[in-house]
Amino acid sequence: MLKIYDYAKMPVVDVVNDILVDASKRGASDIHFDPMESHMKIRIRIDGQLIDYSDVPNEIKKNLITRIKIISGMNITESRLPQDGAIKATLKGVPLDLRVSCLPTNEGEKIVIRILDYSMSLNGIESLGFSQNNYRKVLEMVSVPNGIILVTGATGSGKSTTVYSMLQRLNKEDTNIITVEDPIEMNIEGINQVQTNSEIGLTFASALRSILRQDPNVIMIGEIRDTETAQIAIRASITGHIVLSTLHTNDALTTIERLLDMEVQRYLLASALMGIISQKLARRLCPHCKKLRPANDYEKQLFKKILNRDIQEIYTNEGCDECTNGYQGRIAIHEVLLLNQEIRDAISSNIRKEQLRELVYKSGVTTLLQDGLEKVLEGYTTLEEILKLVELEDDTLGVSSEILQAMGKNNNSNNNVEQKTDNIESLNSSLKIDDVNPTNIQNTQSLTSNNNLNFDLKIDEVPINNQNKTSNNQNFDLKIDEVNPTNTTNYNSLNNTSNNSTINSKPSNSYNYNQQMDYLEDLLNH
Repeated sequence: MLKIYDYAKMPVVDVVNDILVDASKRGASDIHFDPMESHMKIRIRIDGQLIDYSDVPNEIKKNLITRIKIISGMNITESRLPQDGAIKATLKGVPLDLRVSCLPTNEGEKIVIRILDYSMSLNGIESLGFSQNNYRKVLEMVSVPNGIILVTGATGSGKSTTVYSMLQRLNKEDTNIITVEDPIEMNIEGINQVQTNSEIGLTFASALRSILRQDPNVIMIGEIRDTETAQIAIRASITGHIVLSTLHTNDALTTIERLLDMEVQRYLLASALMGIISQKLARRLCPHCKKLRPANDYEKQLFKKILNRDIQEIYTNEGCDECTNGYQGRIAIHEVLLLNQEIRDAISSNIRKEQLRELVYKSGVTTLLQDGLEKVLEGYTTLEEILKLVELEDDTLGVSSEILQAMGKNNNSNNNVEQKTDNIESLNSSLKIDDVNPTNIQNTQSLTSNNNLNFDLKIDEVPINNQNKTSNNQNFDLKIDEVNPTNTTNYNSLNNTSNNSTINSKPSNSYNYNQQMDYLEDLLNH
């Protein structure tokens, strides 16, 4: 139901004040003023969902935008460039702390107001919805004398709330805490907060260099955005400081990969990284109208395979006067990794991603999917909300291949093809050859000495140079990825043997597709 204002009798000042206060009371996180050809649409975001709030006629649109720009400290004469502002006031007894962004569009200026709510941060870490196991890990993280702790997630997933809650816990009389932020979202007494200003050269990296000369115990970096900031933050953490920061990644494993992509040296990352908290926000079920419903077969199988629990009922949303479509507020689902020595050794030794994944998710980590399903059983949210946030294919990192198979997901971590050959007179070659480039092939022969040849070939640009394969009775189970066995000769030793071979190297050059096909055709017709 849209809210209707009588603009003929109500001043624009009162309209703006009423919109800000009403949106805050409804628990909105953002207010959108969207210009259109015929009118301006106002929408508010509640529990992550945008809903229509009101319509503003075109003759009032410009006055309303001007009023918002005035109270947020923007230049009202500039309508061609984006601007940022802030509003901090108490209206009708409601304290407001707002961040305002103005963006010129083809239909006029679009305003978005972010309503900052610090109640969760002020209530402490214990109010953030951590499970008992994850809460214990977080407390262990913040108790370390030095190291870097990262909170990761998408924009609007509550990273700042989690970081500020950790700062509140660390904020003691004997601790010097300095933050560098863009922007400063919450003023905390006893903490020195620095606002970056790129126009005058005050960036995260330049501020960090100065902060290190200020005898800090704890440093908070609003966001690691570039290589220079990442490297300084890592080095600061190994010189006796606790460093807190955020990163836009989805889980623990991709966080490690992102830091390595930022050219952080492996040995430094292995010694500096203390823990990673990944999180997403799901809508919370309304406690007044939520109800149980019978679980279907898929849901029963999912909970059995992921949590090893048999269920008959799960909670669902209903809807009442106290909520919006059965939801009221939001709750975080978490994945908390507390690094152990085995994972540190793996990072520094540059092991393969698959092996690192196995180590990470066998170290007692509760994945986002597992934590979300636990919260579904506890009645905090619904399965539909969790499946919207966490794709099963993306969150199967901590789930065994048996579970994946049972869930209908094909885990291709093991690409070896099993061959059963009863007749030694037949040559059964199951080849998976990626990146094949048959350049300078000499003496490729003797592959047709048997009457029964069964080839299952997948050939893509693989450079194979100077190979001589001679055999009569062979069983091959080859997996050849990105093969470039240059100057490799005399595969005669494969005669009368059964081989399982895996060859991995990098292709040296590319080859024309038509020539590859001609080569393959000649090989099969030989």
